[in-house]
Amino acid sequence: MTEVRAKKALGQHFLTDLNIARKICDSLSGGTAAEPDAVLEVGCGMGVLTQFLLQRDDVVTYGAEIDSESVEYLHIHYPAFAPRLVEGDFLAMDLRARFGERLKIIGNFPYNISSQIFFKVLENRDIVPECVGMIQREVAVRLAEPPGSKEYGILSVLLQAWYDIEYLFTVGEKVFSPPPKVKSAVVRLRRNGVGHLDCDEALFIRVVKASFGQRRKMLRNSLRAGFGDFGGREHRFFSMRAEQLSVADFVELTQWVSDNK
Repeated sequence: MTEVRAKKALGQHFLTDLNIARKICDSLSGGTAAEPDAVLEVGCGMGVLTQFLLQRDDVVTYGAEIDSESVEYLHIHYPAFAPRLVEGDFLAMDLRARFGERLKIIGNFPYNISSQIFFKVLENRDIVPECVGMIQREVAVRLAEPPGSKEYGILSVLLQAWYDIEYLFTVGEKVFSPPPKVKSAVVRLRRNGVGHLDCDEALFIRVVKASFGQRRKMLRNSLRAGFGDFGGREHRFFSMRAEQLSVADFVELTQWVSDNK
């Protein structure tokens, strides 16, 4: 088996530039040779990134790959890696049960599920201290944007609540097979010092999603759609739009909603 056929339905664009693969690998921190960190590569493809991860002695690399053709290829070309390669849908995996209490995530993420991958990281934020991913450039910009930007949205707020986000570098279209129609970028997420938000965290997520549900409207109208009219009571943010609020502002707003819903 010489190569894997890229499948449009799986959002596959295989990275072909070894220098970029090495750079992505080097962007992820590790443990030590004595106590290596567990790392899960999401979407291993033909192992372009995998090969560099396997060279490191400060990580133990696992893989999640949904494409049976890629799994077969990896078994042939990286037989020592095969026992740590899980065939299946990363989004459906119980990461804690399968990988334990600490797991870093890396990958050239399929563009069609990149946002879902980050939501999965969020769900497992207590065991995922770091994530390095190559995604569509426009999504990467959105994740790292500060308040006030038109790109700032639901995923920006939720990820920035628990992670420090760095836009590392841009990647052109020609280093993939087949080439995507958009530029890519590599981002790194590292857990910040926030253990718990100073509010109901499940409600915080609901408030953020409701606030951006009608992002062109003032928050008064956006929140009314999700929570009712609060008995006519007003908050100082109600005349603002969701994109103007920082994480701390959303925490304050969540506390208010909790007290007034």
